[in-house]
Amino acid sequence: MYAALWRVLPGPVWAKVLQCLALLTMVVVVLLYWVFPWAEPLLPFDQIIIGNE
Repeated sequence: MYAALWRVLPGPVWAKVLQCLALLTMVVVVLLYWVFPWAEPLLPFDQIIIGNE
């Protein structure tokens, strides 16, 4: 998959590296701002039980 992405990106090596970093940054931003906030209410993070209660 990564080799295919590398072949598809245009330009010399330094441009491909910058494009990969930009794509990675966009993926992280989408995850942090839209995907994780949407999924957070669906996950049981607030139901943590410690001990024998």
